[in-house]
Amino acid sequence: MPEPLLARWRARSDAALERALPAADTAPQRLHAAMRHAVLLGGKRMRPLLVHASGALFDVEPAALDAPATAIELVHAYSLVHDDLPAMDDDALRRGQPTVHVAFDEATAILAGDALQSLAFAVLAEAPVVADIQVELLRTLAGAAGAGGMCGGQALDLDATGNGHGMTVADLERLHALKTGALIRAAVRMGALCGGADDGALAALDRYADALGLAFQVRDDILDIEGDSATLGKTAGKDAAQDKATFPALLGMAASRRRLDELVEVMADALAPFGDRADGLRALGRLAVERDR
Repeated sequence: MPEPLLARWRARSDAALERALPAADTAPQRLHAAMRHAVLLGGKRMRPLLVHASGALFDVEPAALDAPATAIELVHAYSLVHDDLPAMDDDALRRGQPTVHVAFDEATAILAGDALQSLAFAVLAEAPVVADIQVELLRTLAGAAGAGGMCGGQALDLDATGNGHGMTVADLERLHALKTGALIRAAVRMGALCGGADDGALAALDRYADALGLAFQVRDDILDIEGDSATLGKTAGKDAAQDKATFPALLGMAASRRRLDELVEVMADALAPFGDRADGLRALGRLAVERDR
């Protein structure tokens, strides 16, 4: 059941993103083309899928989830555009394609990222939900994207670049709870908020999302060592080259795999109370830990 359902949600998310983005042939054409390049050329769509899977727990109609699913993917896309810039990770490859600043130019990439972030909140402000839920959706995404979430995690990551062995495992987990985990947690939360989830359900889903976000990063670190650029769609081996703190660097590969197994158990325990209704979230958890890119 989950795989065909995930495919439908992914197709729905792609269509909603296409609708939300400005047409490439409208002015300013170069900016709009860069925005579309950043969003539409592939991607796992993990965050919009999490919105749909979480909303499905509470029988939310997919149409009510399109706005939060689109908004969180736009924020994620903007973060990747800026993360790839020469001032940050200076990467030339993303999703198997030239990064935005390579395909266009650095100034256009900065503007495209800024515009994607603004568009995310414009889309979310039009979500077809009651006013109280709409405010909570906006608050959730803003908090996850800002200094207390993704941007704060990126700042910690920049501070640690070149000093990877100066970090502890606890430091690294905190970094990724912000940089990667905050948006994943927000995705799961926003789907549940659309369904009127109570505090107990939200707490269980937060536990699942926190474990998922960390598992996603542990797997990412393993792939950076074991994978190749063609399969990953981005430059392999950059973490080691930049002396970044990673789980394999601090724990070793065997212990990193054990940590991944522990996080799988945490996800399973958190979702157990939801029964079969959580099969979509379970499938996304498997996807995060078993992926090869």
